Amino acid sequence: MAGGGSAAPSEFKEMTKNASKIRFKAKLLQPATAKAGSWTFLTLPRNASAKLPSRGMATVEGTINGVSFRAALEPDGQKSHWLKVNRKLREAAGANPGDVVTLEITPAAVEPKVPADLRKALAGAPKARALWSDITTIARQDWIHWIISAKQPETRVRRVASACSMLAGGKRRVCCFDRSGFYSNSMSAPKAAG
Repeated sequence: MAGGGSAAPSEFKEMTKNASKIRFKAKLLQPATAKAGSWTFLTLPRNASAKLPSRGMATVEGTINGVSFRAALEPDGQKSHWLKVNRKLREAAGANPGDVVTLEITPAAVEPKVPADLRKALAGAPKARALWSDITTIARQDWIHWIISAKQPETRVRRVASACSMLAGGKRRVCCFDRSGFYSNSMSAPKAAG
């Protein structure tokens, strides 16, 4: 599945249950735009990211310096992923910005949270809602990510309407959506301070 192919929900759960742990080390970075100490982030090494089932957003469970967490990894636009590490998790892991931390993660089968605007639109579109219920978890994640990656509010409104229209017409996947952000430059990790 590296490369983001689709899998039926039961196949994805089976794959997750049998997934190997992905172990790696990464440096905690302070984002340039955040208040000092409020949160940090790290970028996964490409070889670790390549073991995930999707080049797009991926939910994982794991540990950072032995402390358990569950989080969504975002694509960094460079064929890898990044992880936001909030202050509470960072402190529990005994780490500071600039420290190298040890992670052990596995993909987690999680139903994506449907944004309120899309949920409302689907409620008013029975054909779209029916297909939405029938597509895979990864396909739903792609539709959601395509919608929330819009830079302008007007673009997001158009994407919600387009998604409902395409779903109602039987389209199961977002065509030509670059889930990694590599070709469209639509996604990136935060810029590190300093």
